[in-house]
Amino acid sequence: MENKIDVHTDGYQHLIGKISETYSNGYRKAVAAVNSNMVETYWKIGEHIVEFEQGGKIKAQYGKALLTNLSKDLSLSHGKGFSLSNMYMMRQFFIKYPIFQTVSGKFDRLTWSHFCELIPIDNELERQFYEVQSQNENWNVRELKRQKKSSLFLRLAASKDKEGILLLAKQGQLIEFPKDIIREPAVLEFLKIPEPYHLSESELETRLIDHLQDFLLELGKGFAFIGRQYRITLGNKPYYVDLVFYHRILKCFVLIDLKKEKVGYQDVGQMNMYLGYFENEENVEGDNPPIGIVLAKEKDDLLVQYAMHNISSQLFVNKYQFYMPDKEELRSLIVSQLQKENEH
Repeated sequence: MENKIDVHTDGYQHLIGKISETYSNGYRKAVAAVNSNMVETYWKIGEHIVEFEQGGKIKAQYGKALLTNLSKDLSLSHGKGFSLSNMYMMRQFFIKYPIFQTVSGKFDRLTWSHFCELIPIDNELERQFYEVQSQNENWNVRELKRQKKSSLFLRLAASKDKEGILLLAKQGQLIEFPKDIIREPAVLEFLKIPEPYHLSESELETRLIDHLQDFLLELGKGFAFIGRQYRITLGNKPYYVDLVFYHRILKCFVLIDLKKEKVGYQDVGQMNMYLGYFENEENVEGDNPPIGIVLAKEKDDLLVQYAMHNISSQLFVNKYQFYMPDKEELRSLIVSQLQKENEH
């Protein structure tokens, strides 16, 4: 008679758990090791190519011909992995990261596909930011592409002084204060809404919920979705907050009110009321004061300044747009800021 094991015992279930954990850890290490070896190999190939060129063995104008021949011959010998574009990337990889130690510490979180997105970025500060931020927020390649395309670094850097820009590039976007979660403007290109558009606020809200993963990526690290049209009652009258999130790092609620057109002073007052309600009625022990964001298509800075006079520093009025920002315009703002700082 075949012996049977009671699979429902605590001991057996514990064994299953230990084996599963061991396998998962081993699999992760194996993937990391493969990635580490691949990145190191490509860096060394780039080193060989550059050393060959610098050794005077070919003239500068023949560089493209060298890569073309290498691609052809190495593909015949080793198959995939030696396309002309890949050969170019390996060469650029060594040029952009000439000190191997600066690369080796990033192997566990950045793949060769990540580096293929980082290498073409000419500006060193910009490239360094995306490199650090990819590690900090564990971006996959798709997310890195999107953040590059949406000019995240340029949007964040445009409002900073020279010291802030250099710190942003070195450390990435650190979330320490409420203002650190604000991105001006918020870019909602993933909604694929052509302009001119005719959407109600509820339709805009629905589209954001339908694209919640993309919206969370735009909002940044730490956001957890709580609900939409969150009902609160004051004086027997119901009010509804468009979108409610909780920020795990700042340990507070984040309330977002959507406006399809220009923000008005009454919108600021309403959000301030929401903040007061959440702080007194929804917060529990350990929660910090809530943050409110009025997200509008347009805003008058002077009106907003006066509307927010003596109002909570936790309240922000932020613009959104449905298209990617003009990168050159943002870059010129940053360059002028850096130059202005150097003049003093």
